[in-house]
Amino acid sequence: MIDKRVEYSFEDDLKESLKNPEFKKAYDELEPEFMFIQALIDARREQGMTQKELAKRTGIDQSDISKIEHGKLNISFKTMRKLAHGLGKTVQIQLIDEKVKA
Repeated sequence: MIDKRVEYSFEDDLKESLKNPEFKKAYDELEPEFMFIQALIDARREQGMTQKELAKRTGIDQSDISKIEHGKLNISFKTMRKLAHGLGKTVQIQLIDEKVKA
């Protein structure tokens, strides 16, 4: 019997999904959130820090840090700053003309 399974990667699925205008619009609206989450994870890992260690530095529960990193908890700017400070970083936000982004 011939195995006819086709394997798809997340990137393949995302690329295909982004062809749908409604999906792309929703994805683009969430992109800054995704970028912050990825930057948070990258900074924590680069420092060899666990979520538990970051929790101790920031006073934010480890379970909440996990939820933030999984995109399951919306946070305030104040919490973003607290997390950044715990990593020895600062948060920088820019307002960009939507026409330039597109």
